[in-house]
Order: sequence, then structure tokens, then C-alpha cells
Amino acid sequence: MPTDTPLKNEPPQVDAFQPPDRLLMGAGPSPVHEDVLKAMGQTTIGHLDPTMVGMMDELKDMLRYVFQTQNAMTFPVSGPGSLGMEACVNNIIEPGDKVIVAINGVFGTRMAEVAQRAGADVIITEDEWGTAVDPGKVEAALKANPGVKAVGFVHAETSTGALSDATALCRLAKDHGALSIVDTVTSLGGVPVNIDVWGADAVYSGTQKCLSCPPGLSPVTFSDRAVQVTLDRETPVQSWLLDLSLVAIYWHGDEKTGARTYHHTAPVNALMGLHEALRRIVQEGLENVWARHRETSAIIVAGMEEMGFSMLVDADVRLPELLTIKLPDGIDDGAVRGKLINDYGIEISAGLGPFAGKLWRIGVMGEGARPENAERVLSAIKECIG
Repeated sequence: MPTDTPLKNEPPQVDAFQPPDRLLMGAGPSPVHEDVLKAMGQTTIGHLDPTMVGMMDELKDMLRYVFQTQNAMTFPVSGPGSLGMEACVNNIIEPGDKVIVAINGVFGTRMAEVAQRAGADVIITEDEWGTAVDPGKVEAALKANPGVKAVGFVHAETSTGALSDATALCRLAKDHGALSIVDTVTSLGGVPVNIDVWGADAVYSGTQKCLSCPPGLSPVTFSDRAVQVTLDRETPVQSWLLDLSLVAIYWHGDEKTGARTYHHTAPVNALMGLHEALRRIVQEGLENVWARHRETSAIIVAGMEEMGFSMLVDADVRLPELLTIKLPDGIDDGAVRGKLINDYGIEISAGLGPFAGKLWRIGVMGEGARPENAERVLSAIKECIG
């Protein structure tokens, strides 16, 4: 093949990209501490370098702390939270399996679709958006459908800011011989997530919410029972990349030799960033991190209510890290959010689905969950609507 063929396209003239200075107070991503960014900017090393393997082991230990679990199979999937969802669903579910998915917002709907694409016979329970999953409906569905293999639900529904009772839902699944698949994308690091106390089986999260790490990794954890179900499958996992039996050899080593072997080229620098983000949480202490989210959220709730706004979600099931705020008549959703980002450098999020144009979603996550950020957001909104 000739190698001297002249180029037909002229090279584009592009300057180095410089992102604007933003305070991220939307539904994600959250602000990232400079130490995490510095960690990601370190020298790239090989994904099987001995020092990389040591860092991976520390990372897994810190994830077990944040998840509050002793699960051996705990590691970050190389992809966003939605890929973590795919990993949990596709390793557990085989074509024809009965799966109950509790829907109370956008991401429960997404889990149901992922399960359907995996070939599951999906049984849906539905609750009004802005409310928690009703364990009574899940229990009724379990009784009406013998042989259910798994129950899936979203612990913290990002589209509405509602928190569901993971303890009750995981217990129901276990009492009926089913596994539990749990979305903790927005809850991990913001409110108590206690995997071993819940008895949860396949759990996924994301790095870009309360962990305050850039998007692109999805922490997952599998109980021993879930791992065994995966090993006992009659059909191969439909995704080679997400097959737990394969990727585990990279993250945990061969059962006989303990050696790590190549599965895929892991995002080395992203893992360095996650290591530092988790290290910061460990240093602060989980209970202190949860308290900081609650306290900062309370400042925003009080300030918004003082301006005449009201909350969508009742206080007893309201996520501190994701507030859904109803817009009164006369407030132009797009105009105010546009002014916030263009004039004040603050990002908040719009409503999804039936709430589009009707509410704001204000994130109080990770590094964003600090009183000075709450005061800055409140002051800017007051000026924008004043």
C-alpha cells in the first residue's frame, strides 16, 4: 500500500482547551478537589505495574470502607455509573429470569430497560415520582410471582431526590430467595450506605457524585452469594468486558497463583484520582462526611423556603445531597439557570421527565457540600429572581 498519498484534509486550527471556572451544584458531576486533579495529572504508569497493583489494593480497601462491606469482590468498573448498572444486571440475570424492578423515577426505569435487554422477564412496581419505593408493593409482587431471581431498586433516585428503605427492600428479596440489585450512584458517600447490614447482593455507584471524583468509574460490590450465582450461570455473561469471572482476575488475581493478568487497559490516571478522592473521605471519616452533607443541605432548604420555594420530597425521605425544588409561578426555569451559569458561574440542574420546567435539582454533593457553597448559591438565586 502506498504511504506517500497526500493528505486531503487541512489540519484544524485548535487552541488548547481551557474550561471555565464553575461551581457545580447540579445533579452531577460535583466539584473536584485540586488534590484529586493533581493525582490524575501524575505520570502515567502501566496498568500491571507493581506499584499500580499496590494502589489498586488500597483503592479496594477504601471502597469497602465507603460501602461498609467486607465483600471480597469490590472494585471500580472502567466506565460511568450506567456501566456499573450493566455489570450488576448482566452478571446476575440470564434470559428468562424473573426480575422485579421498583420504579420511582428515571433511573429505576433505566434499570428495568437494562434488565429487559438482558432477556429478563421484568415485573415492575411503580411509585409516584418524588416518593420512596413502597416495600409493600414489592412484597406483593414477590408473593404474586414465585421464583423471582432478583429485586432491583434505586436507593437514591437522582431524578427526584427521594431516598428509599434499602434495609427493608433487601430483606424482602432475601426472605423470598431473591438477590438484590441496588443503585447507590447518588447515595454513596452522601448518606449511610451499609451493604453488609442491608444484606445487598449486587451494588453499583458512580464517582462523580458524593465521592467528588470526575466521572468515568463505577464502584461495584458483589456479595459472595452474587458471585456464586455468576459462576453457576448456564449461559455466558452477554458482555465480555463486564464478565465478573474475567475482570476479577485483573482486580483480584488468579485463584491459584494470585497473579494479576491482563483483561483490559484500565484508566490508570482516573484510578489515581479515585484513590485520592477516597483517601480524602477516609481522612475526614464517613460519619463526618454524612453530617457535612446534612448540614449544608439544611442551609439551602431553609434559604430556598425563605424565598418562597417549596421542596418536592417530604423531609423524612428527602436526600440531603440532591434537593428537588418546585418552581412557583413567574419563575422562568431556563432563564434563571442560564443567568446563574453565565453571570455567576454556578450550575444547577433542570427537572427530568414530568418535572421538566417545573423544578430545579440542586446538588449538595462531595466538595459542593460546604456551607460557603450553599451561601453562594442562595445569594445568586436571590439576585437572579429579585
